[in-house]
Amino acid sequence: MSFDHFPAWHHDTRIRGGAAVLVLMCVCAIIIPLFAMQSPSDVSDVMATRLMPPFARDAYGIRHWLGTDAFGRDIVIRLWVAARISLGVGVLGSLFAGAIGVTLGALAAWNGGVVDRVIVAVSDALLAIPRLVLLLVIASLWGPGLSVVIVVLALTGWMSVMRLVRADIFGVRVLPFVEASRALGMTPSRVLWRHVLPNALGSTIVAMTLGVGNAIVLESGLSFLGLGIQPPTASWGNMISGGREWLLIAPWIALAPGVMLIATVVACTLLGDALSAARDVRSR
Repeated sequence: MSFDHFPAWHHDTRIRGGAAVLVLMCVCAIIIPLFAMQSPSDVSDVMATRLMPPFARDAYGIRHWLGTDAFGRDIVIRLWVAARISLGVGVLGSLFAGAIGVTLGALAAWNGGVVDRVIVAVSDALLAIPRLVLLLVIASLWGPGLSVVIVVLALTGWMSVMRLVRADIFGVRVLPFVEASRALGMTPSRVLWRHVLPNALGSTIVAMTLGVGNAIVLESGLSFLGLGIQPPTASWGNMISGGREWLLIAPWIALAPGVMLIATVVACTLLGDALSAARDVRSR
């Protein structure tokens, strides 16, 4: 499904604003750590640089625009290094969850019968359990780590995508071009993957866009609880966790990653809502 010819795609300020924020964050996350004068995990001179306020300059002449944490590490550097992790986990978690959901939804809708009933039953059973509970259980069983967080996000996020794909395929499979493809002698699998599925992914793309922000929040929550990305690797969640005990005397430690987290989720939400509105208007 394409929005290229629809005017709102080019003129909706939510799309342009959300995309601009996300692109800017990605560019900064790539570039800023490369030119940093200090390593994000450098703790060589803790006493001289710890808990410095924003805009302060240390004894070596290095200015710390957002201050330093309790170990003397520059907040700006760690913030953008953490952005690589948090954004990467959010995108990969949403993509893997979407891939699982699309595959299972297509199989359920196209095959029907026992296959459909089993997939829907498993989906309903998992949806009955709050996602945060599933995340905590699986993460605690497997142990914390980057790969574990991505896998856990994928395994707990495919159900809603599956239901969207399944419903869309039920609507597309009765259209005339599907019968025409079958009349031309195409195999059922070719009809599904080449013709039906590409025309049933509109709502799925919107859901996956919104899912990126949700995955980033969940990863941050796991890292905050100590079940996600582990220090010294920086993520927004463990940066907030590390700064909570210094909220009264050094609030910038937790405030900076908190603002970044909120901005990213708002940008993803705006982008997803705008895509959803564009899709609804185009459908009408």
